[in-house]
Amino acid sequence: MPPTDGSSRAPRVAVIGGGQLARMMAEPAAALGIPLRLLAEGPDVSAAQVIPDHEVGDYRDLDALTAITRDCEVVTFDHEHVPTQHLETLTAGGVACRPGPAALVHAQDKAVMRERLRDLGVPCPRNAVVRTVADVEAFGLPCVLKTTRGGYDGKGVWFVTSAEECIEPFAVADAAGVRLLAEERVDFRRELSALVVRSPSGQAAAYAVVESLQTDGICTEVVAPAPDLDPALAGQAQRLALRVAGELDVTGVLAVELFETTDGRILVNELAMRPHNTGHWTQDGAVTSQFENHLRAVLDLPLGSPAPRSTWTVMVNILGGPTVDQHETGRLYDGYRHAMARDPQLRVHLYGKDLRPGRKVGHVNAYGEDLADCLQRARHAAAWFAGELGDESE
Repeated sequence: MPPTDGSSRAPRVAVIGGGQLARMMAEPAAALGIPLRLLAEGPDVSAAQVIPDHEVGDYRDLDALTAITRDCEVVTFDHEHVPTQHLETLTAGGVACRPGPAALVHAQDKAVMRERLRDLGVPCPRNAVVRTVADVEAFGLPCVLKTTRGGYDGKGVWFVTSAEECIEPFAVADAAGVRLLAEERVDFRRELSALVVRSPSGQAAAYAVVESLQTDGICTEVVAPAPDLDPALAGQAQRLALRVAGELDVTGVLAVELFETTDGRILVNELAMRPHNTGHWTQDGAVTSQFENHLRAVLDLPLGSPAPRSTWTVMVNILGGPTVDQHETGRLYDGYRHAMARDPQLRVHLYGKDLRPGRKVGHVNAYGEDLADCLQRARHAAAWFAGELGDESE
């Protein structure tokens, strides 16, 4: 959308949240000549290091949101945690929130999401909101318990097999003032992700369906496209994601995380309405990255091609190890000489974050025509950066 002040300047985009997703929007924004303004959690967070126009503030503070979006044509998000009522206030004041609050609530609240998808006839695991341990027992054990709001990267998720194991989830939910959702434990072959992007005018594009590997609830590896996936099932997943994006009126990137069941079905696990970890491969493996297409979408510009550049792309996350010094951020950069010399085609993306056990501090992408080779290259590089390999490693 053009500026509203009659000038010829490019429209300014406000981004709420200073994590790595906002950081990775900066590069395509610079290439497109799109100025970004950031509301960051702290002065040194990931995105604040690369977006000069930033303010430090709390995304739960309406005054901070109002100030950061002033003179911006569009506001978008690094995360989904901005209170719905604040987004509704911004929208009522003429700020274009993309995605809008009516869409974003489906990524903020799992119970709302499940109810809406059920109404749309979208295949999901059996689920129910539970208020007591007796409700969980009536639903059926074993099962999965999830807080309806606030969970991510395995947090707020429990696999429970007994009434005793339900006590902690209810205590956590009660303390946070949120509900609990019970879901069946799905017998799945693997996890998939269907990533699509949609603009306000209704144009949409679908990326290749990918396979994701989760370790302790954290996405650690993505293969694009998903190996040995039935083309009919891949097409079904893309159509489902495009339909959900349209029905929920999503603007920007929508990631639909899926279970591929052992009997050949797909079930929707989670929704994310922002650039997503399972789309990081697109930075180097697709004609147009998810970050560029997200910016194009929120500005209602024509979308770029989602076509892959190579037969295979593998993304592996770099995680902080169990014994790292959280202030050793700089030592990640020591890995460049080895990784880049060993694999000149490797693409490295570091987030400027302090190292903490299990924390995502970067990722690597390897692409090519041989899947086994891409897997080996990406895994080796990620392990090297994470300090899991010694100098003697080949």
